[in-house]
Amino acid sequence: MAPSILDTRKENDFSTPLQRTLDTDPEALWIFIVDQLNTHKSEALVRLVASRCGIECDLGSKGKEDILKSQKTRAAFLSDKSHRIRLVYTPKHASWLNQIEIWFSILVRRRLKRASFSSKENLRQRLIKFIEYFNTTMAKPFKWTYTGYPLKA
Repeated sequence: MAPSILDTRKENDFSTPLQRTLDTDPEALWIFIVDQLNTHKSEALVRLVASRCGIECDLGSKGKEDILKSQKTRAAFLSDKSHRIRLVYTPKHASWLNQIEIWFSILVRRRLKRASFSSKENLRQRLIKFIEYFNTTMAKPFKWTYTGYPLKA
């Protein structure tokens, strides 16, 4: 809802666009489905969710104690079902479960492969144009075809 194109992949590179998305409906119930990327379990994100949900407990110290201690404790806080804003994490190494990964695959094949852009603004404009085109002409539910195979040792 709040697209951004950035040079880095740091804590604020995810929490800032997420904050802009939350601003579109500040009181709504939000559930974000994300992968296991470290920025999806960041201190900045914990502080954002705590602030927006009115959670005033001591969050602790990053790397030392309480909620901010580790990615595991931060992820547990961020995925707490009692919060109005929460994250649901897809399993590690399961990109085929993540519907946005399927859409990104379409985007890469149809718009980005062998393309060149004169600037980030040019890239952003072409992405927005493709999203509009996709939504009006191609968008439909993804048909689940994976039937599952037993894992072999």
